[in-house]
Order: sequence, then C-alpha cells, then structure tokens
Amino acid sequence: MKVTVVGAGNVGASCAEYIAIKSIASEVVLLDIKEGFAEGKALDLMQTATNLGFDSIIKGVTNDYAATAASDVVVITSGVPRKPGMTREELIGINAGIVQSVAESILKHSPNAIIVVVSNPMDTMTYLALKATGLPKNQVIGMGGALDSSRFKTYLSLALDKPANDIQGMVIGGHGDTTMIPLTRLASYNGTPVSQHLSPEALDKVSAATMVGGATLTKLLGTSAWYAPGASVSYLVDSIVNDLSRMIPCSVFLDGDYGQKDICIGVPCIIGKNGLESIIDVKLNDQEQEKFTQSSAAVRNMNEALKEIL
Repeated sequence: MKVTVVGAGNVGASCAEYIAIKSIASEVVLLDIKEGFAEGKALDLMQTATNLGFDSIIKGVTNDYAATAASDVVVITSGVPRKPGMTREELIGINAGIVQSVAESILKHSPNAIIVVVSNPMDTMTYLALKATGLPKNQVIGMGGALDSSRFKTYLSLALDKPANDIQGMVIGGHGDTTMIPLTRLASYNGTPVSQHLSPEALDKVSAATMVGGATLTKLLGTSAWYAPGASVSYLVDSIVNDLSRMIPCSVFLDGDYGQKDICIGVPCIIGKNGLESIIDVKLNDQEQEKFTQSSAAVRNMNEALKEIL
C-alpha cells in the first residue's frame, strides 16, 4: 500500500514517521514545495529504519505530484500552522487556496485515493476539498475528531489517575476551541461510566481542557502541535489501509445525519478500506443535540468564506 503525505513540516513528518514505524504502508511519499525539504526529512527518517525495525520505504519529493501516483491514501497537512493567539478560523483565507490546489493535483495521479484532511480550519478545509474535487463523500475525511478524542481521553486519564488505554471517549462537532463537544456522558473507564468516578465539576474541567487542548499547546510551543496530530493521522490511515472498520470521530459530509445537511463536521464514523463506510448515530440527548446544532451553525458560518472560491 502507498500513502502520500503532502506537507513535510512538523505534522507531516510525524505522520510519515508513525505510518512507517507501524508498518502501515510499504511506501510513504513525503511531498513539499520547499526545495530539498521533503527529501531531507525522508532521508533522515529512513536512517531510523534499522534501529526501529521497519521496512517501509520513505521517499521525499519537491512539488512532483507524479511521484504520488497510485496512492491509496493521501494526507493533506500543507498550509500555514497556527501561531499563539491565532484561531483556526483565521487561517481560512491563507489555507483554502493551498488545500484546493493540492487536492486537485493529487487526483490527477490518484483518482481513487482516500483523502485525509489535516489542514486548519479542518472542517472547512474538508468541505472545500470535497466540493472542489467533486469526489464522493466516502473519499474525503477530516481527521480532527480523532485528535480531539485522544486529547479528551488523555485529560480523563489524568483526572482519573488511570491508564489512558483503559478509557473510552469521543469528541464530536467542529474541530475548534468553541465548537467541539466532548461526550462526557458516554465516556467510560473499563466499561464503567466516568461519571461514577469523577464529579460533575471535574468532568467540566476535563471538557474545558479538551476544548482548548490545541490552543494550550500552541501557546506553549509557539506553533501547532505535531506528535498527537501525527499519531491520530496514523491511527486513521491504519484503519483505512488495513480495513479495520474502527469507529473514529471524523469530519465527514452530512446529508441529514444528526439533523444537518451540506456540511462537513465531526461525527462517529466507521472507517475502512473505502474511507467512510458509515456514520453511527449515538443517540444524543437534547442538550448534546443542541450543542451539535450550535457547533454546526458555527462551522457553516466559517464555510461562508469559501463562496468566492467555490
């Protein structure tokens, strides 16, 4: 299997690294517009193979989309990362043109590829990639919910003082500091509701920390995070390449699901070899549904900025 990662910055390089280390794909192509940058990252990563025990081939190319031909999955990380104090929404004008150009270039060489969008604002960029290419909705997936859910489970783990791998939880809604919805009601620790172990106040703190998880790291690092995003992408790509049918919250096109139409936003999805296999209805309560409706309105408002492009 072949996976292409467009954008060799921190996030893109981490995606390539984890996909190779986990032997998810036999070939990983890392592409960037900066001369020699992807080639250098790929060579550096290949020199870890004997120490880390993987056999995947990592190739770096400068703006040569022919090298991406016949990719099974393409990950789009390209665009300007967030800086401290910058919202994901402020990146629309900068990143929209980049994402559209990348998606169209990729499809010339890999028309059947599943496209995974990482670039921010992620829900809007996923919608743009879908509309600009005319692909069926199963082929375009935004990975934000996978990342937000991993952060949610991390904060639950810290609050519970229990291993993160013993915790289940998901975040739906928009991939934004005010639009994501951590589903604390459905979160569990080894099959027991986390509400049995944490007070409502503690759960509120976990939710608040999750929602600003990206902004917290941006403030600390001076730029967007990359380890957790890279790992989240590799988890999603693994489910596609190996047809694992994992249920992963992802930003996908809704056509009546959860009461919404003509929007890409985070919902629980079954992810397999065809990309989006199905959307799962987790039966939100009235309060959760209201939050989802509000989140959808906020994402739809961001999408208005795409009118001149589309």
